[in-house]
Amino acid sequence: MKTIEATGKTVDEALKAGLAELGAKEMADVDYEVLEEANVGFLGLLGGRPARVRMWLQAPEVKACRLLEKIMEKMGIRGETQIEEVGEYYEIQIDGDDLGILIGRRGRTLDALQYLANLAANRGSAKRARIIVDVASYRKRRAETLRNLAQRLCQRVRRQRRKVVLEPMTPQERRIIHLTVQGEKGMVSYSEGEEPFRRVVIGLEE
Repeated sequence: MKTIEATGKTVDEALKAGLAELGAKEMADVDYEVLEEANVGFLGLLGGRPARVRMWLQAPEVKACRLLEKIMEKMGIRGETQIEEVGEYYEIQIDGDDLGILIGRRGRTLDALQYLANLAANRGSAKRARIIVDVASYRKRRAETLRNLAQRLCQRVRRQRRKVVLEPMTPQERRIIHLTVQGEKGMVSYSEGEEPFRRVVIGLEE
C-alpha cells in the first residue's frame, strides 16, 4: 500500500497536494490522518509550520464496502458488512434483519448493488478488482437451488430424450448451471439469446 506525506498552508491544502501525488481524484478514494495542524507562528511571521498529513489509497474492496454502507444508511437499513478474500475476488457479505429489500425480485436489486460496488472498487485503480456482494447468504442459497434444478433437468432430458430451455439468468447463474451439467455424464449445455434474456439450454451429448 502506497503511503505518502503531504504539506500545505492548511490541512485542506495538504490534502489536495496529497490527492495529486497519489493520482486520486476524490477524497472518497483515500484515507488519511492529520499529523500536524498548521501553525502560523508569532504574528504570522516567525516559527510558522505547515499542516502535515499522511495519506494512502483505499483498498478497492474497502471502497466498495463503504459505498454499500452509505447506500444502506440512506435507505434507513441496518446491516453489518464483512469482507472476505476468496481466490481472485472479494466477497462482501451483508447480514442483518429484514434485508429482503436489498435482494429484490430474483436478486435483481442485489445484482444492481454488486454492479455499483464494482464501479466504486475500480474507480481510479490501475489493477481491476472483482467484487461479489451477498445479502443474508442469498447467493449461496440460490446457487444450491440452481445446482439441484440442473440435476433434475438432466434427469428429465435423459428420460424424455428432449432438450430443455431454462428461463433467462444472469451470467453468474448460468455459469452455475453449466458447471453442474459438466458433471453429468452424457449431458451438454450452452447459452443462447442476447442479454438480459440469455438462456441456458440443456441437452444430450451427441
